[in-house]
Amino acid sequence: MTRVVETFLLKLKDYCEREQFKGWDPYDGLNSKLFMSIPGLKNNSYYRLAVIQLFKRNPINIRKIALVPKDYNAKGIGLLLQGYCNMYQAIVNDSKLAETFGELQEIEKQIDYLAALLISLRSQGDYHGACWGYNFDWQNRTGFNFPKYTPTVVATCFCATALMSAYEITKNREYLDVALSSAHFVIEDLHRTECNGGFLFSYSPLQGHETVYNASLLGSKLLSWCYKYTGNEIYKKLALASVKACCAGQQESGAWVYGMLPVQQWVDSFHTGYNLEGLNDYELLTGDSSFHEFLVKGFDYYIKNFFEEDGCPKYYDNSTYPIDIHCPAQLFVTLVKLNEFGNYHDLAQKVLQWTCDNMQSKKGYFYYQLKKGISSKISYMRWSNAFMFYALTYYLLNEQDNN
Repeated sequence: MTRVVETFLLKLKDYCEREQFKGWDPYDGLNSKLFMSIPGLKNNSYYRLAVIQLFKRNPINIRKIALVPKDYNAKGIGLLLQGYCNMYQAIVNDSKLAETFGELQEIEKQIDYLAALLISLRSQGDYHGACWGYNFDWQNRTGFNFPKYTPTVVATCFCATALMSAYEITKNREYLDVALSSAHFVIEDLHRTECNGGFLFSYSPLQGHETVYNASLLGSKLLSWCYKYTGNEIYKKLALASVKACCAGQQESGAWVYGMLPVQQWVDSFHTGYNLEGLNDYELLTGDSSFHEFLVKGFDYYIKNFFEEDGCPKYYDNSTYPIDIHCPAQLFVTLVKLNEFGNYHDLAQKVLQWTCDNMQSKKGYFYYQLKKGISSKISYMRWSNAFMFYALTYYLLNEQDNN
């Protein structure tokens, strides 16, 4: 199966490089110079929401005519950076892969380029450490406004840990120093919601989005990585408080709803994967295995409820559609991070084959979502391509261990 993975990954790598790592996003409607130029409407919350949903739900890509530029997205660059770091390690393990993906010097050059770009994309403002956000304004149904480049714990976790990986390859100390400073963002800039003897980190420094489990566990994950490099017990203590609250929120079945609010009561695939990854990294990096039973129960629920027999990935535990590219991608990452890739190798192969047969364009990019009706096959750099690139490199790296 390694050769099949190489084929899919090479097509995607070539596509991303041709696009120079820039692209559109499902949520970038408010970047439209056309729609935002209409007098008196750009600050209307109903209009803004309508524009976002028009672009997100429309299976026809109207971004060119609406003057939405392709741009860098910090999280997307972080995912790509981690992917190239994984690819570098795969070539170290098997020099024959250089014939497909390039020599180590070439990959390292790309790592340096992406790491420097990622550092330049840090959110600017009165924050206590390095942090990253998205390159578009966003607004939800309640009227909550999220200005572009507002940092989030999700984006920051992916970006900072990618810089740590880049440091391990290049030994460029700047990459590690910037990444480690993000701990101060998590500790000093995020809000905390007290619950169950611990607390949940907020999604961003803004008020709102306070009770999302996967965001809080990604905060724990980031602090755990910073603890690994520094030994700072404060990082471990705060990561523990978040883990405690999130584990208390796990259902008896092993599932997690998205968040604590009444409107956050769904159970989905890739956010469950984020939760498992956060718990696993906390245990691995801090040496605290007291929450292992939650990890085991959560993984059992995940593996039994989100994948069909033929390899088709499901979005929800009780519904398949929409089939989102994040769902198969996160499976590969989750299996690798939890050291379960070998145990579920057949499942990984089925999901990989199904996904690439049904969701990869002949041009190399991956589709956003498949639906029962008209699907959205638009190419999105952060959501689809960077995330799948990141996931396929984990697959490639661990496929070597199973041959």
